[in-house]
Amino acid sequence: MQKFFSRENWEFYFEHPAVRWNICYIGILTVIGLILGFMDNWIIGIIVLIVAVVGGAISIQRLRKLVVDTHGYLNELTYKVQRGQQEALLEMPVGMIMLNQRHEVEWINPYMARYFNLEIVVGKPIADVDADLAELIKKYADDKKTQVVTWRDHQFEFLVQHHGQVVYLLDITKYEQISAQYKDEQIFIGNIYLDNYDELIQGMNDSDVSNLHNYVTSEISDWAVDNHLLMKVIDDDNYLIIGHQASLRELEKQKFKILDVIRENTSKQNSPVTLSVGIAYGENDLIKLADTAQNNLDLALGRGGDQVVVRAQDQEARFYGGKTNPMEKRTRVRARMISQALQELMAQSDQLFVMGHTNPDMDSIGACLGIRRIAEMNGKECWIVIDDEHPHSDIRRLMHEIDNYQTIKDHIISPSDALEKVNNNSLLVMVDHAKRGITIAPELYDRMQNRLVIIDHHRRGEDFPENPLLVYIEPYASSTCELITEMFEYQPREGKGLNKLEATAMLTGIQVDTKSFTKSAGTRTFDAASYLRSAGADGLMIQSFMKENPETFMKRNHLISRAEINDKIALCTGEEGQVYDPVTAAQAADMLLQMSGIEASFVIFDRADGKVGISARSMGDINVQVIMEEMGGGGHLANAATQISDKTIAQVKQELVDILTKSDKEQNETEE
Repeated sequence: MQKFFSRENWEFYFEHPAVRWNICYIGILTVIGLILGFMDNWIIGIIVLIVAVVGGAISIQRLRKLVVDTHGYLNELTYKVQRGQQEALLEMPVGMIMLNQRHEVEWINPYMARYFNLEIVVGKPIADVDADLAELIKKYADDKKTQVVTWRDHQFEFLVQHHGQVVYLLDITKYEQISAQYKDEQIFIGNIYLDNYDELIQGMNDSDVSNLHNYVTSEISDWAVDNHLLMKVIDDDNYLIIGHQASLRELEKQKFKILDVIRENTSKQNSPVTLSVGIAYGENDLIKLADTAQNNLDLALGRGGDQVVVRAQDQEARFYGGKTNPMEKRTRVRARMISQALQELMAQSDQLFVMGHTNPDMDSIGACLGIRRIAEMNGKECWIVIDDEHPHSDIRRLMHEIDNYQTIKDHIISPSDALEKVNNNSLLVMVDHAKRGITIAPELYDRMQNRLVIIDHHRRGEDFPENPLLVYIEPYASSTCELITEMFEYQPREGKGLNKLEATAMLTGIQVDTKSFTKSAGTRTFDAASYLRSAGADGLMIQSFMKENPETFMKRNHLISRAEINDKIALCTGEEGQVYDPVTAAQAADMLLQMSGIEASFVIFDRADGKVGISARSMGDINVQVIMEEMGGGGHLANAATQISDKTIAQVKQELVDILTKSDKEQNETEE
């Protein structure tokens, strides 16, 4: 009892709120008990007083013990936590560096010291200690997320905090190796197709056909074995390959040389075989992987064949090959099938809309006129959508001539009028292009993209419409007018055929795209021209359409005078702020190719729409299509273009020079 009432105890009691509240609570109950007890009987009051004092003393003493035990536990826990923190800083498997304001090393933990071979680095500038690490710290200073970096042949999760003063490095080399191995062992599927096999074997005897097939199969089989691939023959002109992504990366480094080997060796036997390959990767579902591989093969074929398309689903494609111009097919079976399919779609539609690309040329307008005539021959109304405030001189002359043909004139409408006329049962035909970005009426395309037909002679690009009803893309053809001319042979005989203006416009389109039948003109090109001449195409009217005004003539010559010749490439830039017509620029590029020793020409110029345009031409050895695609454009191997926004001529020129330099370097490495 004496211990209970000691001064030390009472100081403890009144220092702790929990004890104070319990003393007050017990005191109040005791007072109430005493009052009630003494009011009834003083003996009972004394008994209550004794019980209250003894009970209160026991309760407070136990409470005191509980508080003491709790304090002891918390003190011990705090000590353990602090000790654990200290040990973690010193022994945890995470590198830690602390820097001062001058970027000098203030402290590193022992784990980090291993990477410096236990050298003394404290007090030294981090740039002197390790320049690569200093560069990483500068690059990722205050980055909120960890980054995976490579340093000293190790891979780390890297984090910099507090304005570059605390650096954490977690070595994840082992896990990255496991991840890399997993990626290396993922499956890819490829489809190989012999582009022109059917055409080649038509004139061969059985022995030659067998020898050709055996050679190609043997070459592909050896190539597959050398690169650790599984190869399976599907058909005479179709093969399946399966391999790991590690092998795919090696094939991409080699630029798929198998294409060149087979083409060159079969060319020596006067039977040049070209391959198209579609490869898909990055998908665990084999069915989806196979579908993507087939889509990539379709893309390769749509671009003219003799090339490889490598792409994962919903990702950007990579192209290899495509070094030769597409070969002309020897059969018109596809033209007949397309004509029949188009007739069926027309029969299911109440009206048609046909449109070309922006800044239309004679091939684009001529193709529109041809489709309108085919629709009329099948009893369908067709509207030609045109919207260009500044057409080139040849298009202005053609539109002026159309004024004399009231039926055609009445069916030429603007995009806004087309949007008012269109309904869910209409059909849209896109000619001479297959990209929304260069179509005359993007809003009309958006409205009718599920009721779409595409007829084009340019190589198919990545941003191809998703769900066209019918696609007729033949990169071997000279022009879209050539493709459409072949369709007239399969139209109803009772319908009224081409008139003089339509035939002349379509023949002009062929003549312009073939540079007067000197480029990309095959036997079917001359057949189409012959048909149009028989339909009334007028040579004098063509000359009238193609006449140049003096201003255009002078601008073209001025562009040519600004050309810079570098090795086999002519690079020409227009004056900043001086607007040039795309046709004028294209003509300048064509004329530059006429110079001795020039294999490719590029003309960079300001367009009326505020963009910078490039018109690219080639003799065939340099693939200008791939170069223009890298800059957002497209076209053919020997004829391509692009338009670039928000850049000056000088900036575009430098970008083009960088791409040409890179391409030349890669070519030299490949040859070595």
